[in-house]
Amino acid sequence: MDTSTTKTSAENKIAFHETIVIGAGVSGICAAIKLREAKVDFIVLEKAQEVGGVWRENIYPDCACDVPSALYSYSFAPNPNWSRVFASQEEIKAYTQDTVKRFAVDEHIHFNCALSKCEWLEADKCWQLETSGGVYRARFVIMACGPMHIPLIPHIKGIETFPGTSFHSATWDADYDLSGKRVAVIGSGGSAIQFLPAIQRKVTKITLFQRTPPWVLPKVDTKISDRWRTIFTRLPFTQKLFRKILFFQFEFLNHNLKNKWFSQRLETAAVKHIARGVKDEALRKKLKPDYSLGCKRILLSNNWYKALGKDNVEVVSGITEIQGNKLIASDGSSCEVDVIIYGTGFEVSDPPIGKLIYGRNGRSLSEQWVGSPSAYLGTMAEDCPNLFLTLGPNLYTYTSAFVIIEAQVKYILSAITKARKKKIATISVDGDTSAKLNKDLQNALQGTVWNSGCASYFIDKTGRNSVNWPWTTMKMQRRLSKIKLSEFQIEKH
Repeated sequence: MDTSTTKTSAENKIAFHETIVIGAGVSGICAAIKLREAKVDFIVLEKAQEVGGVWRENIYPDCACDVPSALYSYSFAPNPNWSRVFASQEEIKAYTQDTVKRFAVDEHIHFNCALSKCEWLEADKCWQLETSGGVYRARFVIMACGPMHIPLIPHIKGIETFPGTSFHSATWDADYDLSGKRVAVIGSGGSAIQFLPAIQRKVTKITLFQRTPPWVLPKVDTKISDRWRTIFTRLPFTQKLFRKILFFQFEFLNHNLKNKWFSQRLETAAVKHIARGVKDEALRKKLKPDYSLGCKRILLSNNWYKALGKDNVEVVSGITEIQGNKLIASDGSSCEVDVIIYGTGFEVSDPPIGKLIYGRNGRSLSEQWVGSPSAYLGTMAEDCPNLFLTLGPNLYTYTSAFVIIEAQVKYILSAITKARKKKIATISVDGDTSAKLNKDLQNALQGTVWNSGCASYFIDKTGRNSVNWPWTTMKMQRRLSKIKLSEFQIEKH
């Protein structure tokens, strides 16, 4: 059902759609497919020229997923042809592009439409979206941007004095030749453990500036044989079964990791992993974390420690200052480099998208959150009627993002279809209901390994955990199975 119209104002033409999705990454593609199936009038606004989201943006060497491919995919669009247990960036990007074509949602996507403002119009009971490709209005908006959206560049004294080349891993300069260069890598998170071993052989020297070392476990990765791909193709239930097994393995990890006794057992395995990869005792001490495993994101790699033990790699403490080509670490050591690569993650606890959303109260979502994001079931924020977030606050669990996204999209579609059937104009978060859920959530996080005191992006600048979901993924799926209108404030047409 296409109910799109065009409203003409004195200045421009404003296209109106029942639903607008922002972003054509994993979340946006899922939303588009389910909206099309439900025959909802919608479009997707994408800032770039092609789909893929984070897997389009991140092109650094050896970029890959740390969740097995059979689970890191849509349950309704299995891919029997994954080449490895853990797919590469190129393969996942191709999968998103193939899925868009397979489900015929490409015609709904408007490219080169970067969002600059999303404002609630109370009189019209709709959202107005200003983009680089025009102005749009919609009853419902799905913010499918995800948290891994805007690279985080740390505030470093003298950063502007560096005369060489610098870039973030999420904006990798593929044209820059690193051969023979002296390279500083800032950060030792999920991207650095992949790209550093990949570039180690071609550079003259790598200096890794590391505030706190991560816990790293072996990555049980291997090629998937032609035989298994044939089995998955001819007997689809086998891949579904494999996916189920993976899901419950992650559920077991997620359920038990919050308990320190379980994380200590994994720590033993991780310490052995360090010992196997690093022979130098002094370096081992630098690489062994002093916090509980699970307090920060657990990383997977088979070549991280081997790379750090090479003669042309030096590990120093966190960076404190830049003086031209000279970089100074907190331990007093310094080095001169030709290029800086930031492996410092993303703006997770203060999502930049919040600066663009202006709700019913006229304030931006960032002003409302004040550095500590919260939302009802991670999906709807107060004073933002008919607006939905994907991968929002406190929905992170040790599982595949696809699992969380599918659960959220089911919830969002439930809200939109009920609003259509019951002639509802607006669905708004009830402040008391949301406050109670988030209080219960924070109470449940107390005493878990995620709140055990390390410096982590799980903890926002107010000291509150605004990232983790403290219960099982299955409980999340149940809570998001369908919207309960009794939990919301409703306005009818």
